[in-house]
Amino acid sequence: MSLISPACRDALQHWLDSLSALAGRSENTLNAYRGDVVEFLSFMTLHHAERHGLKALERITVSDMRAWMADQRGADVNARSLARKLSAVKSFYRWLAEREGFEPTAVLSTRAPKFTKKLPRPLAEDAARAMIDTVELQSTSDWVAARDVAVVTLLYGCGLRISEALSLTGADAPLPTTLRIVGKGDKERVVPVLPAAREAVDGYLKLCPHPQAQDKALFRGVRGGPLNPRAIQGVMAKARMQLGLPSTATPHAMRHSFATHLLSAGGDLRAIQELLGHASLSTTQAYTAVDTARLMEVYNSAHPKA
Repeated sequence: MSLISPACRDALQHWLDSLSALAGRSENTLNAYRGDVVEFLSFMTLHHAERHGLKALERITVSDMRAWMADQRGADVNARSLARKLSAVKSFYRWLAEREGFEPTAVLSTRAPKFTKKLPRPLAEDAARAMIDTVELQSTSDWVAARDVAVVTLLYGCGLRISEALSLTGADAPLPTTLRIVGKGDKERVVPVLPAAREAVDGYLKLCPHPQAQDKALFRGVRGGPLNPRAIQGVMAKARMQLGLPSTATPHAMRHSFATHLLSAGGDLRAIQELLGHASLSTTQAYTAVDTARLMEVYNSAHPKA
C-alpha cells in the first residue's frame, strides 16, 4: 500500500471493518474488496503523479474513471472481473462520500461493462456418482481416501460449499439427520443429511488417526490440522482427468449438481433456494436456465420436426 496515503489506508480499513461488522461479509470477500480498491487507488496515484489523500479522491473525474477502465482493459482484465472491481470501488466511494460529505457522482455514474453471465456447469448424475467413486481411488491411505469421499459426498448430497463442509467440527459428529449451516453473510439454514453422507463421514471417523475434539475441525489434513480446501480441489482434479470430465468439474460443481438434479426431479425452486442458502431467488433461478438448456438439447436431438 506504499502508493496510498495513510488517510486513504485508514478509510479503507474502516470501510472493510464496517462491512465485516454490519453486513457480515466473509474474509475472502473482504480480501477481494481490499485488493480491488487498493489497485484502483494506486492507479490514481500514478495517473496523477501524486499520492492521493482523501481530498484528492473527492476530485476524481469521469475522465479519470475512463482512464482507469481503459488501463484495466489494456491489462486484459475481462468484463466480468472489471465489473466486480468497479462494484467494489463504487461501494467504497458511496461509503466514503457519506462519511466525508462530498458528491461521488463521477465514480457512481461509471457504467460497468456488459458481460454474459455464466450459467452453472453441473455434472450429469452418473458423472457425479463416478466422481465420488473415483475420488476414493486417488490415495493409497485408507483414511485419506475415506476423508475425501466424505467431503465430496457432503458437497453433492447436501449442496454445501466446500468452506461450509470444512467448517464442520467434532461437535457435529456423528452427523445428525439435519445440519444447521452458517453460510455467506452469516445466513443460517438447515439442510437434510442423506444416509449416504452420514455413512461416509462415519467411515472416515473410524479410520481417521487423529483424535477428534468438539472444538476442532472434523476433517483433518495429513498432519492433523484443519483440511485445506486445496486438497479436495486437487483430488477432484485428478479424478476428473481419469474420467475425462472438463475443468469445470470442481468441488463447487458438486453443489451445482445437487441443485440441478433436485430441480430435474421436480424439486420446488423456493425450497432449493433455502437448501442452498441463496439470499435471492434470482440466484437460484440460474438453475432453471441450465435445466431448460438441457431440455432443449434433448428436444433438438430427438424431435422429428426439430
